[in-house]
Amino acid sequence: MQRKRIGVSAFFIFLMGLLPTPGSAQQLEPQLMELIEKGLNKNHELNQNEIEAQQAVIDQKLARAVFLPKITVNGNYTRLDDDLRFDSDTETLLLGTQKLLIKEAVGLPFNAGFPEGLPVKEVPAIQQKNILKSSVDVDWVLFSGFQASGALKGSKHKEASINFAGSALQDRIALKIIETYDQLALVNASERVLKTSEEYLAQQDLYVKKAIENGLATPIERKKIELAKQQLIGKQLEFEQNRTLLLEVLQQLTGVNTEQLIMLTPQLVPFNVVKEKPVEKRDEVKALEEAEKASLSKAKMERNNFIPKLALKGHYELLEDDLSLLDPRWYVGVGVKWNLFDGNQAHLKSKQSKFEALKYREKLKEAEEMIALSITKAELSLAAARQNTLIVQKEIDLAAETYEMVNKQYRNDLASVSDVLDALRDLEQAGFHLQESIFKERRAMIDLRHAKGQLEY
Repeated sequence: MQRKRIGVSAFFIFLMGLLPTPGSAQQLEPQLMELIEKGLNKNHELNQNEIEAQQAVIDQKLARAVFLPKITVNGNYTRLDDDLRFDSDTETLLLGTQKLLIKEAVGLPFNAGFPEGLPVKEVPAIQQKNILKSSVDVDWVLFSGFQASGALKGSKHKEASINFAGSALQDRIALKIIETYDQLALVNASERVLKTSEEYLAQQDLYVKKAIENGLATPIERKKIELAKQQLIGKQLEFEQNRTLLLEVLQQLTGVNTEQLIMLTPQLVPFNVVKEKPVEKRDEVKALEEAEKASLSKAKMERNNFIPKLALKGHYELLEDDLSLLDPRWYVGVGVKWNLFDGNQAHLKSKQSKFEALKYREKLKEAEEMIALSITKAELSLAAARQNTLIVQKEIDLAAETYEMVNKQYRNDLASVSDVLDALRDLEQAGFHLQESIFKERRAMIDLRHAKGQLEY
């Protein structure tokens, strides 16, 4: 009996159109870069990092502010139980001295009696019981024993470390968004492969129906077609569920509404082979280097605790009515503070900070080793992915030729409908392998760029 041949050329052309071309991308797609930008703006951990950097800037301002004068205005009122006075003997002596001075002034001899009627002033109190005071104090650090400069230097290194750590965090966020985007592109491309398979199954189903009506096929062949269609529906459902999940992940990463994300049309386009650039220092390494310098600056600052500190102190009384006989109106002084022995606290704190710096040094060595390993791994993965793409091209050629041959055999009663479906399934699977290969190639290239510190977005 004569059987209708199921064409394969359109399907083959569709699969070959998915192969990488010399015009492949060198950089990320604009819509992907926009998603990355929104993801960076939305990420809470990155926002926290920015806040920590601002705190480090404030620490620098605080270190500089040590040398600014501190001016305070004070006011207080005090009531004593009584005026503060000299004892009776001292007051008698003062009164006697006053009388001698008066007699001398009027020309009386020393031994003469004090003339009656001449006034004698009462001895004033040392301090009245009602005391109202207001004053201005100035405290000015002239030399901090290199404490302020050490704190400033350490804060600058801390800020740099936080900023580099933030840049490294941006890379990780971008990598996650790129991976999710590529996974979504893989799902979309796989769905297009399934759509093409669905069209060919529809053609086969239509032919089998007519063949059964004409007695040229058995109902079992129709059931096999129905089973293949149900299996295809199952695959489509699985891909649709994966697509929904990936859209939710992208929404969580970027904050973009799911309705807008549905409109995306991501494509799996492999990157061009570009001239190899020298490896750049990763932000993770820079962050650890700055953290180490910050710890060493802190250790030096704590070690300088034994250097004398110099400060100026000034005081001025705004109200003088209630000042005691012993209180000055104003004074200015310079003082020195010298910690000769603090119970070994500064030495121990300095040593502790040095150990912190050694810890960062070990982390730095580990990071450099892991980066070198990641570069090698990414290079191997990229080479394997590109080789696999070449293999998949051969696989598609073979699957297409096999399908063509089985169709001819089926037309001449030399093959069953099961053989045709198997050949179609192999061709479909080759399409999946192609998309997975391109996906892996993109992932390997992105990982290599990141490992070399050359990831651009």
